[in-house]
Amino acid sequence: MIYSTTESIPDRETESIVGVVTGNVVQSKHIGRDLMAGLKSIVGGEIRGYTEMLTEARNIAVQRLVESAKEKGADAVVGIRFTTSAIMDGSCEIMVFGTAVRLKP
Repeated sequence: MIYSTTESIPDRETESIVGVVTGNVVQSKHIGRDLMAGLKSIVGGEIRGYTEMLTEARNIAVQRLVESAKEKGADAVVGIRFTTSAIMDGSCEIMVFGTAVRLKP
């Protein structure tokens, strides 16, 4: 499955638009990561535990987007965008969305 933030796939022509597809995941904080984040906030720098957690969540959201596109018979997803939002204290949602398309052979 091809997916891209661009509005088209280079050297490929779109045959039809299948529709909007999404993938999301809600991720909560881990007490161990919170302790390390608190210590890191004193001295500054990257909080790697959170970076890893959000990278994993983003990858899961993309996998779900691809699965949704495949279920609709798409060959690619174009124009993908990512959003994040706070769901409740200590958790956030990462959502990815785009337009599923069929490409000409």
